[in-house]
Amino acid sequence: MAETVTLSGTTSPGLLASLDPLLREWLPRQRWFAGKGRPVTGFSLVAATELLPADARLGLHHLLVRAHQPLTLGAEPHPGDCYQLLIGVREALPPRLAPALIGHVEEGPLAGRTVYDALHDPRPAEVLLEALRTQARIGGLRFEREPGQEIRTGLVPRVVTAEQSNSSVVYGDTFILKLLRRIVPGVNPDLELPLALAREGCPRVPAPTAWLRAELAGESYVLGVLQPFLQGATDGWELALRELAKGEDFGAEARALGRATAEVHTALARALPTVTLGHTQLQLLAEGMIERLDAAAQAVPALRPYAPALHSAFTALADLAAEGRTWTAQRIHGDLHLGQCLRSPTGQWWLIDFEGEPSKPLAERRMPQPPVRDIAGMLRSFDYAAHSAMPQAEGWAETCRAAYCSGYAEVSGRDPRTDPVLLRAYETDKAIYEVVYEARHRPDWLPVPMAAIERYAASDPY
Repeated sequence: MAETVTLSGTTSPGLLASLDPLLREWLPRQRWFAGKGRPVTGFSLVAATELLPADARLGLHHLLVRAHQPLTLGAEPHPGDCYQLLIGVREALPPRLAPALIGHVEEGPLAGRTVYDALHDPRPAEVLLEALRTQARIGGLRFEREPGQEIRTGLVPRVVTAEQSNSSVVYGDTFILKLLRRIVPGVNPDLELPLALAREGCPRVPAPTAWLRAELAGESYVLGVLQPFLQGATDGWELALRELAKGEDFGAEARALGRATAEVHTALARALPTVTLGHTQLQLLAEGMIERLDAAAQAVPALRPYAPALHSAFTALADLAAEGRTWTAQRIHGDLHLGQCLRSPTGQWWLIDFEGEPSKPLAERRMPQPPVRDIAGMLRSFDYAAHSAMPQAEGWAETCRAAYCSGYAEVSGRDPRTDPVLLRAYETDKAIYEVVYEARHRPDWLPVPMAAIERYAASDPY
């Protein structure tokens, strides 16, 4: 590999300046770009690392760039989101790489060359795996491997083309490399929690084999994680829709998934600290839920008629806290739904993608929370799947809910339904979030969470 150079936007602006007009057009079109709806007004370079010399037939630049956008009304000042880019450089793109095109550079150090998203190209993808295999240190990049884990050479890479909030490359059906696109400094739960679970011996999460970090200005950034590829596995959302289309019962799968969730929660509670949520913490929790409800009712008029009744889900939680009720909080998945679960052909379930909700601050994603938050997310996911079937399957979601909670209780010793106030509060909070999301991004899906809102407002669903 070539010698690496770490650059800053002030001392070496040429590279980024030449890419700027192309990135302004290309970046907002990417599924993983977080700032949709606001124009990109400029970029600043956090770091640049040359992984393959740009004067050869094929060049490869690893960039961390900060995208600057106008702030939304009332938003706190923000320096701009930082994105990880792998920029390939060629004289011209072969037809197979046409979907990866970023554009043709007109000036600067890459003038006359074509740049593209290098993850779509096998050779750059091989460079990343080889760096992980050899535990390379290149500039500020740190390619690290779990002790005792081996990475074979000669594994053929292919990019995963399904829409994701990050990017993934599969190597020969042996490994999958997940590259985080929007990055923040600190300990990323997508590496932290699977490592903790692996060291605890939990078989429900693929153990990290290697990972990529950046050390910049005294701060550490997790950039990617390499894990075993679960060949032949089907994600839970696809499997649920398939069974719905065939009119098949999903109860046995939901029960097994409940058991898997409980195994993960139990292992996380052993591996990492737990805390007790008392009156003050629970009062703040309920107040946060009420604030989100009030803001959502302002943003989505359809929610307003139900807002007074929905408040009861959160005031009931605050009332229990005032009476001295406490709950245990621990590290959890943080964004659990059917799409975050994989089922093997032999019937084993795995949980994946422990990043949490990417829109939330990292510190918030790493806070201990009641496990019921994950459970509420999965129960809402069953509801979404049931409403996706045509015609809708009556009673399907209810059957799945019961089976999932029963499976969870078989492992944890506690059925989530025996704590209805906390479960209802988290389910209601999740449905309110869904209403806002669907109203903004997928109006055709708005009836799904609104149907749940009507149920929660009408009466206690338990």
